[in-house]
This record gives sequence, structure tokens and C-alpha cells, in this order.
Amino acid sequence: MAYSAYITEQINIQIQETNPMALLEWTKEAFGTNVSKADEQHQQIFAMVNGLHESLGSGDRQAIGRQLDALIDYVAMHFKTEEDLMQAHGYPEFEAHKAEHDNLVQTCLDVQKKFHAGAIDITPETTTFVKDWLVKHIPNVDKHYGPFLNSKGIA
Repeated sequence: MAYSAYITEQINIQIQETNPMALLEWTKEAFGTNVSKADEQHQQIFAMVNGLHESLGSGDRQAIGRQLDALIDYVAMHFKTEEDLMQAHGYPEFEAHKAEHDNLVQTCLDVQKKFHAGAIDITPETTTFVKDWLVKHIPNVDKHYGPFLNSKGIA
């Protein structure tokens, strides 16, 4: 087994063992793109969404805000990583893919701004929205760039 595949498997096992009732569970079969950097980042995003979701019952608005901010920053960094790879290798569906990213980022920034202004709370519906977006986007959109980038030598 390749080292990166081993690490991915270990992270997946740790996520399952740490939180068997997680909102999101990353599996290679469902969410693997065969681009190791993207898969590692997707797993981190899943862990962060799970952490945010779990913290909602705490009532600690500052802690929730820190987790929200960290998640949005990480997702923006992840999208840049994907977009840089797609653009550098001439991925033919780049513009449509980037448009999906841009729409989610704008939605998240709007939620973040309203949350910090005290106009809204982060609720289970918020984290479920993010979960639903990821569960649709990764298998139906991200998995398409995997074979293309693999053909360009990206693993």
C-alpha cells in the first residue's frame, strides 16, 4: 500500500473511532478523488464540519465563531488548491467547477458576516446544508477531475 493511501486509511479509521455518530463520514469509495492532496483536505473539512456541528449545543458563541471562521478559511484554501491544480493542467471543466466554489464561498461569507453581527445563529440546519453540499459536490463534481489530473501525473 502506498504511504499516502496508508495515511488516508489511518485518518479515516481515526475519524470513525473518534466519532461514530459524526454528521459526515469520509470514505474513499464515496468521496475519494485519487488526488491525495484533495482527499486529505476533504477529510479535514469533514472533521471540521463534524466539530462545528458537535459544538452547536454548547451555547459558546465565541467557540462556534472560531470554528466557523477556521472552517471557512480552510475551505477557501482547499478550493484554491483544487483550482490551481485544475488551471495548471488545463482541466476543461474548470470554469463551471470554480463557479460552484464561488457560489458556496459567497453563501458562507454571508452566513459568517451575519453570525458575527449577531443577526443569525449557526444551527444544525447550517451544518446540514454544508454536509449536503459536500455530499453532492465531491462525488458528482470533484471525482471528475481525479482521472484527468491522474492522467497529467498528479496522484
